[in-house]
Amino acid sequence: MSTMLSASPNRRNRLPDLQALNAFVTVCDSGSMGVAAQRLGMSQSAVSQAIKGLELELEMVLLDREVRPAVPTSAGRALHARATELLAQANAMVDQVRASTRHEHGQIHLGCVDSFAATVGPRLIRAMSGSARQILMWSGLTPTLTEQLQGRELDFVICTDPGINDTRIVQQLLFSESWVAVFPRAHPVRNPTIASELSSLAGDLSLIRYSQRSVIGQQIERYLRHIGVQAPHQFAFDATDPLLSLVASGLGWAVSTPLCLLQSRQYLDAVTVVPLPPARLGKRDFFLLSRENEWAGLDGDIARIARDVIRLDTAPAILKAMPGLPDNAVFCPDESPS
Repeated sequence: MSTMLSASPNRRNRLPDLQALNAFVTVCDSGSMGVAAQRLGMSQSAVSQAIKGLELELEMVLLDREVRPAVPTSAGRALHARATELLAQANAMVDQVRASTRHEHGQIHLGCVDSFAATVGPRLIRAMSGSARQILMWSGLTPTLTEQLQGRELDFVICTDPGINDTRIVQQLLFSESWVAVFPRAHPVRNPTIASELSSLAGDLSLIRYSQRSVIGQQIERYLRHIGVQAPHQFAFDATDPLLSLVASGLGWAVSTPLCLLQSRQYLDAVTVVPLPPARLGKRDFFLLSRENEWAGLDGDIARIARDVIRLDTAPAILKAMPGLPDNAVFCPDESPS
């Protein structure tokens, strides 16, 4: 018995529902609608409706219901053989995808701005080394890193500007650091308490800048305008090493951050680091960026571990290397409630 059923033409190109196929195969294997319902955790009527819907989709009768218990028709036997194979492949596909996801989650691609990667990065990796996950770290400029995050080349990004116009990307504030002034060791300095003192403190020295291609260069420029400090443009660099080398050589002064100076610590003996007047734009914030609802809390773990490394390791190292800075030169916010 393989009576054809009529169905609307738009159904002929639709694929059969896997749940309905599973219900049909389970009925055939168990020989009973009731036993199949128990195995599937469904009501008997739901199993019956699923099979009737499958028959309508395929436009053929799959069970001979005139026999008790119902048995597959010739079409049903043919479908049973092929559906059994298809369901096995579907289950294997799900297992393979899960295994692949576990493997990918076991290998994390983390992008960081250079100053973080060179200072906090090694300690962060060491702190996470007890987990089963392998961390592969890249460093670079914030715009490149955020672009790679959006393109799924990176899983997480630690950067200083979260300005991504993408609602799928979430951000967590990790820590903040204050801007500091850096002068040649031979230049007479005192701690400026107001912005006007900063200009007089620099004297005839040129301001050595980070380039405007970098986020830090743009942020420092906004800060200087905010506090009313104007200085002619002469030198500009993308990185801290060449900038500090000029300061150490007595060719100018610079505005930088404790983390950048720790990254280029080989120049610290030749410079004097001075805290700057507090202001609304007087700090640089670090953020952890990740894609929403993809990491089952791993982003929170990375943020927590990163803050712990900053509090317990990096901040003390900065204060030891630059004792003239205040204790809050590097500041971690309180942990968000879980």
